[in-house]
Amino acid sequence: MPLQTVEPQRLYRQIADQLRTLIAKGEFAIGARLPAERDLAKQFGVSRPSVREALIALEVEGRVEVRTGSGVYVLDRSKRSGTPVEAMGWGPLELIRARRVVEGETAALAATLAKRADRDAIARALDDMKELAARGVMPLDADRAFHLAIVRASGNAVLTETVQGFLDSRLGPLFKRLGGYFETGKSWQSAITEHEAVLAAIVARDPDAARMAMHEHMDKAHQRFSVSWRRAHAP
Repeated sequence: MPLQTVEPQRLYRQIADQLRTLIAKGEFAIGARLPAERDLAKQFGVSRPSVREALIALEVEGRVEVRTGSGVYVLDRSKRSGTPVEAMGWGPLELIRARRVVEGETAALAATLAKRADRDAIARALDDMKELAARGVMPLDADRAFHLAIVRASGNAVLTETVQGFLDSRLGPLFKRLGGYFETGKSWQSAITEHEAVLAAIVARDPDAARMAMHEHMDKAHQRFSVSWRRAHAP
């Protein structure tokens, strides 16, 4: 009998699958509000960020609508025309944790191995981030250039392609939708300050400080995507 390849399923997909099944069975009617994020996390026995990724995935899929400050509501399935959850790639919060591990080390390597041209490329990317943010433009491309300039300083093609894959995944629908809720001008200003600390450590040729600064940046990025919906856009 034909068998299908078995692969580990991402946690947010498992949660989304269960919620989709409950909706299909009528446990949550069209127009009904789903339980609060914290209640779903408790019932599933998972973290709130994992539930959040699942809810965002279902929104991208067109099955629910997130109304900031009100809740998550079930949509009419007959009008659904979104991206299937299977095509959404890595969960954003899981991705940030992986980046913390890898890019902490690439920052440390850059502090040890970076040449003048490498440091200049990192600094130019940071200047571009500042210039775009000052104009109210989300500096995603400049942020990408910053992190790629750091890993390229290592001279390691495998690490470079790995980090490039991480950054490419940010272009997926799940990350884009999550970013739409939690990336703001204020959050980008915080990220720029964190990037400055990374660059300063690299320029100082201090690998321990560079690793620590990158870890702190990733930890704070994770926190920014994990705050309550209301706090994300608080003044």
